Amino acid sequence: MTARIAVFGAGATGARIVRMLVASPRVGAVDVRDPDPTRLRALAGSEAELARPTARAARERGEQERGTTSGQPVSAAIRSGKDPDAVGRAWASPCTRLLGNTVSFGQDLTVPDSADLVVVATPAGTQARLASDAVRAGAAVVTTTNEILETRDLLALDSQACQQGVPLVVGAGFMPGLTCLMARVGADGFDLVDEVHVAKAGTGGPACARQHHRALSSLAVDWRDGRWTRRPGGSGRELCWFPDPVAGRDCYRGALPDALLLVPAFSGVDRVTARMAATRRDRLTAPLPMMRRPHPEGGVGAVRVELRGRRGRERSVVVFGAQARPAEATAVVAASTALHVLAGSTEPGANGLASINDPESLLREVAARNLRPCRFEGFALSRDNPA
Repeated sequence: MTARIAVFGAGATGARIVRMLVASPRVGAVDVRDPDPTRLRALAGSEAELARPTARAARERGEQERGTTSGQPVSAAIRSGKDPDAVGRAWASPCTRLLGNTVSFGQDLTVPDSADLVVVATPAGTQARLASDAVRAGAAVVTTTNEILETRDLLALDSQACQQGVPLVVGAGFMPGLTCLMARVGADGFDLVDEVHVAKAGTGGPACARQHHRALSSLAVDWRDGRWTRRPGGSGRELCWFPDPVAGRDCYRGALPDALLLVPAFSGVDRVTARMAATRRDRLTAPLPMMRRPHPEGGVGAVRVELRGRRGRERSVVVFGAQARPAEATAVVAASTALHVLAGSTEPGANGLASINDPESLLREVAARNLRPCRFEGFALSRDNPA
C-alpha cells in the first residue's frame, strides 16, 4: 500500500524533497503546499526533471500516469502567455494536479486530512505550528528546522505525539540531522562517549542564510558538566577541519539546536557543543540586518562530528564528516527519514535523529542517495617518521 505525503515548502530544499519522494514506489501521492505561487510554478516548470523519476516509480507500480490541468499539460498551462489570468486562477485554486494523482500543488497551508506523513521544509520559525497541526491530525511528521527556539517548541510536542501514537522527527537536515546520525552510529565504536562536538560550514537557500546570520548574533547553548550553559554567539573561535574542498574554517558558537537533540541520546555525556563557520565580516555584521540579498542557493558546505570517549582503558577521539550543498544534503536526509518513518519502525514521540530507531539503517539510506559520510584517518608525526 502506498502512502500519501504532504510537503510544506517548495524552496531550495522542499523542491528536492518532492522529487525524491515521487521517485519512491512507497509513495502514492505528494501534496506540495507553499504560499508563494512563484515557487510552485518553478517546481512544476521543472516537469522534465520531475517526470523522469515519476515514470520509474509508476512502472514499478504497474501504472501509466499523464499530467493535465484543465485538459492540457501543467507545463503548457504555466508557460502559455495566452491567458495569464487563467494561470493565476489555477494556482489560486486549492489544488492543481501534476502527473495524474502523483503530485498536487496548492497555496493552502492546512494539513490534509488524508496525509499519512507530513514533511515541513518551510523557513525556520514557521514549522512548529504546522507540526502541531499535523500531530493533531494523526500524521507522522518530519521537520527540517535548525532554529533553537523552534526546536524547543517541537520537542515540547512529545506528549501530544505520544498520545496520538505518531512520531515527530525534529531537525532532519544537514546539521542537525546528518550530524545526529553520524554521532549515534559512531558512538557504537566506544564503550563510553563523554564528549560530542559538531560543526558546520555553508548555507542552503535564502531562508537558511538568514537563519545563519541570526544565529551568529544570538546566545549559544552548550552542555557542560551536566548542566546547560549560555555563551555569546560569535565567541569560542576554533579551527575546524572539514572534508575537502571545504577544508579548514574558523568556527564560532551560535544559536544552534544540536545540543538539545544530542544530550538526550547520550546518557552520561559531559560536554556537547556546536559551532558554525564564519568570516570576520560575518561576525562584524551579525547584529545588523543582512547587507545584501542572499543567494538562491549557497555553494558546497560540510559538517563534522567529533566524538571523545573510552574504549576499554584507552582514551579515544574519532572525527566524522560529510560534504555537499546544504540544501541538497538536507533534502536527502529529510526524504530518507520520511521513507524510514513510513516503514513503521519509528516510535511515537518527538525526537531528533540521534534518538531514532535503527539509525544505522537510516544512515545507509542516506549514503545510498550519494550523501556519504567519511571518517578522518590521521597519523602521528615523529622525527623518525616525517610527513
